[in-house]
Amino acid sequence: MGRRLITFAHNADALVPLILGIAISVLGLFNIATPLVVDNCILIVLAVLSFALLRERWIKDSSAKEARTAAADALTKLTAIERGISPLATINHLAERMQVTVEGMAAVKTLKGADIDREHEQARARTDRWMFKGGTGTYTRAMTLPLCVENARRDRHSLQMRLEILDPTNTALCARYAGYRNSQSPGPDGTGEPWTTERTQKEAFATVLAAHWYQQKFQLLDIGVGLASTMSIFRFDLSESRLIITQDDPRFPSIIISNTSPLYESYATELRVSMSQARRVPLDRASVVFGERPAVAQVRDFFTEVDVALPETYGDGDISQIIEKAIRAKNPYGRESYETDDRRSVSSPAPVAEAKVSLATS
Repeated sequence: MGRRLITFAHNADALVPLILGIAISVLGLFNIATPLVVDNCILIVLAVLSFALLRERWIKDSSAKEARTAAADALTKLTAIERGISPLATINHLAERMQVTVEGMAAVKTLKGADIDREHEQARARTDRWMFKGGTGTYTRAMTLPLCVENARRDRHSLQMRLEILDPTNTALCARYAGYRNSQSPGPDGTGEPWTTERTQKEAFATVLAAHWYQQKFQLLDIGVGLASTMSIFRFDLSESRLIITQDDPRFPSIIISNTSPLYESYATELRVSMSQARRVPLDRASVVFGERPAVAQVRDFFTEVDVALPETYGDGDISQIIEKAIRAKNPYGRESYETDDRRSVSSPAPVAEAKVSLATS
C-alpha cells in the first residue's frame, strides 16, 4: 500500500487531471453536475496539465544545466590529467630513444691490430654475401675472395659479392691514391712494394681479372665489380653478420658494426647506392675461358671485352704482374705489418700512434 502511495505521489500531476476528468465526465453524463460546474472542472484540468508540462520543462532545463556543469568539470579535470601525463609521455619517449641508442652502441665496437684479422675471419664464416668498397681490393683479392669462395664451395651454397674499387683507367685518381697511401705509411707495405701510380693501377686491374677468374672456377659465385671515380680513406667490408670499417692510417682503430645495430642496414644501403653509381664492369661479356693460370694474350682479350682498357705501354711483363697479383695475391696486412707498425708506434711521441695497424681492406 505504501509503495502505491509513493507511486501516486510521484505521478500526481498526471493522475489528478485524469481522475478529475473521468469524474466530471461521469457526473455530466448522468446530469448530476450542471454544465457550469463541468466547464469549470475542465478549466481546472487544463490548468493542472499546463502546470505538469511547465514542471517537466523546469526539470529538463535543470537537468541539462547540471549536465553542462558536470561536462565542464569533467573537461577541466581531463585537461589537468593530460597536462600531468604529457611530461610522463615525453620522458617515456626519451627513454625509448635512449634504449635504442644504447642497444645500437652495444652492437658497435672498435678494435686494433690483429683483432681485426679475427673479425674478418668470423665475418667470412658461412656468409653468403659480401660487399666491399675501398681502394684497389688488394686484401680482398688476397684473403676475402679466395676464402669466401672456399667456404661457399665447402658448404655448398651460393655466394654474392660486390666489389667497388678505384678505376684503374683513371690515371689521375690512381696517382692521388698512391700519394695518399705514401703520406700515411711511406715505404713498402706487407707485399714488399711501395705505393706508386703504376702499382695502384695494376692492383685494380688484378682485382677485375681475379673476379672473372674466380667466377669461372666457382659457378655459384655471383660477382660484380664497379669502378669508382673518387677515392675514400675508408674501407668497407660487409658480410651477413657484420660491417668492418677500416682506414689505411694505422693510427686509427677499426669499427665493427653488428647486423643487430640499426647502423648496419643504413651502411648496407649506402654501399648499394654507391655501387649503383660506379661504372659497372660487364663481366658477362667476357668469352675468354681461363685455365689455372691465364695466358697473357687471354688477359689482353679479356680487358678488351669488358671495356677496361689497359695502358698501351703495357708489355707482356706488365700483364704477367697483373696475372700474378690476381691469382697469387699477397696479404698487405699480415703479421709482419702489425709488428712493423708496433715498432713505429713505440718510436712515435704522439699518444695516438700507439694504436696498431688496422686491417684495412685496400
